[in-house]
Amino acid sequence: MVDSESLPAKILVVDDNEANRLLAQNTLEDEDYRVVLARGGAEGIALFEQEQPDCVLLDVRMPDLDGYAVCERIRALPKGSETPILFLTAQRDIDTFDRALRAGGNDFLTKPVQPTELVIRVQSALKLRRLSAELREHYDVLKQQRDELVRLQLQKERLMAFVVHDLKNPVNSMDLHAQLLLRDQSLHERARASVAAIRTDARQLTRMILNLLDLSKADEGRLVPKLSDVDLRGLVNEVLSELALNAEGRQVALRSSIELERIQADEDLFRRTLSNLVENAIRYAPADTSVTVTAESGGGGIELRVADAGRGIAPEMREKVFDPFMQADSGGEQLVTRAGRGLGLTFCKLVVEAHGGRIWVEDGEPGAVFCVRLPNGS
Repeated sequence: MVDSESLPAKILVVDDNEANRLLAQNTLEDEDYRVVLARGGAEGIALFEQEQPDCVLLDVRMPDLDGYAVCERIRALPKGSETPILFLTAQRDIDTFDRALRAGGNDFLTKPVQPTELVIRVQSALKLRRLSAELREHYDVLKQQRDELVRLQLQKERLMAFVVHDLKNPVNSMDLHAQLLLRDQSLHERARASVAAIRTDARQLTRMILNLLDLSKADEGRLVPKLSDVDLRGLVNEVLSELALNAEGRQVALRSSIELERIQADEDLFRRTLSNLVENAIRYAPADTSVTVTAESGGGGIELRVADAGRGIAPEMREKVFDPFMQADSGGEQLVTRAGRGLGLTFCKLVVEAHGGRIWVEDGEPGAVFCVRLPNGS
C-alpha cells in the first residue's frame, strides 16, 4: 500500500482558459507536483470532493460559477477549510482582493503569473498547511499584516490612477487653449510670450504626471519598454525645440552633436528621459553658457550625454542624485542634487535600467555631465 504522505502534493487547477490551465500544469509538473485540471467552477467542486487535493489554484472569472462562489463552497466541504486556495486573476484592484479574502482565499496572484512566482507561492501554501497550531497562530498574524500591506498597495495604485487621470485632463486642456491662443495673429507679442511660457510649463507638468505613473509601474515591476526604431537626431531636435523657450528665459543656449541616426528604444519613455535631463541641465546652467546633448556609438553600446557648465555634483553624491525626493543644498559649493522636482532623475534611472542600460554622472569641469549608456539593440 502506498503511503499518501510520500506522494507528491496534488494541486487542483480550476480555470476556464485552456492556455492558463496548461501553463499551470506544465509549471507544476516540472516541480513533480500531481496536477488535476478543471474547466469550470462546478467541475472544480466535484473534483475537489473526488481528488481531495492539497492545494487549489482558482480563477476568479468563469462562466458557470465564479471563483468566489467556488471558494465558499469548497470551504463548506469536508477538509475544505484546511486546504489552501490561491486566487489567480487578471483583475488587480482592491475590490477583487477584498472579495477573495472574504470568500476564504489564502493568497492572491495577478495574471500573467510568472512560473517561478507560482511555484514559490504553492510551495509556501503547502508548507503553511503543515504548520503546528502554535506556528499557525503566528502565521495568521503575519498573513493579516501581509493582507493589509497588499490592500495599501492596491489603494495606492487606485489613487495613482485617479491622480494621473484627474490631473492629466485639465493640463491637456491648458495646453490646447495655449495652442489656440498662439494661432491668433492679433495677439500682442508680450502676451504671445506669456502664452508660450504657459504651454511650455503645461507640457512639463504633463511629463511629470506621466513620470509619476511610470514610477508606480516600476515599483510593481510593470515598466516594460515597447521598443521601436527611433529617429534619435529628430527626437533630440524636438526635445530641444520644446525646451527652447525655457532656455532662452535663462539665457542658456541649447546645442547638440548626434552621430547616431537611429536607436532601438521606447520612444515615449526615452523622450521624457531626455526632456528631464535637458530641463535639469537648463535649471542649473549659468547665464550665457550652453547645454549640450551628444550621442555616439562605441564599446558595444550607445552613449548619450547631457552636459551643462554649472556647479558640479560632489563625487559622494553622484549616486544619490537618482534617489527620489532629494533636495538641493543651495548653500554648499557643489549641488547635492539636480532633481529639482524630486522625481525627474529617479524616473530617468528607472527607464534606462528598464532598457538594460545604466545612467551615471561625471564631472564636466565645470558642470555636470549626465551619461546614459544603452546596449546595442536595446
